[in-house]
Order: sequence, then structure tokens, then C-alpha cells
Amino acid sequence: MTNIIVKQMPAFKKAYKKLHTNEKSSVNDAIRSIIQNPIIGEEKKGDLAGVFVYKFKIHHQEILLAYEWNPRERLLLALGVHENFYRDLKKKK
Repeated sequence: MTNIIVKQMPAFKKAYKKLHTNEKSSVNDAIRSIIQNPIIGEEKKGDLAGVFVYKFKIHHQEILLAYEWNPRERLLLALGVHENFYRDLKKKK
């Protein structure tokens, strides 16, 4: 398998930085899943076409991780809870 480049957008970096260490490990696991299988997330439609969202849980709370991908790269767009997630994501797109 070739090396996959993982890039982070500012919105993702900002959300990731606020997490506790144990929460970051859950996010890192999710990122590894996306690297191995980029179609694991749900592809969005309309304004967010081309954006995939992978859902996972931290402390029984559903977390959404938005990303775009091509065969060589994963671009991490945003990370957060469902509330206002898609609204904010559309603003940044």
C-alpha cells in the first residue's frame, strides 16, 4: 500500500486541539479507519457533494468527522457533534 497523505483544515485542527488525550485516541482510530477504507463514511449530496462524513462515538456521544479523499490523500475538514455541524461545514466549503 502506498503512503496516504493526511491533511487537516483549520476547522478540524481547532476542534482536535480542544479534545482530551483519551478523546484524541478515538479520533486517531477513526482517522486510521478512513485511511484504510475511505468509503467507510457516508457521501453527502447537494452543497456538500464530494464530502464524506464518518460517525463514531466518544463517551456515548456521536461525533462526526468530515473529509474528502482521493487515492493518495485524505483531507480532514471538520470534527464535532451533530448540532450545527452541517451548517458550519457548508460555510467553510
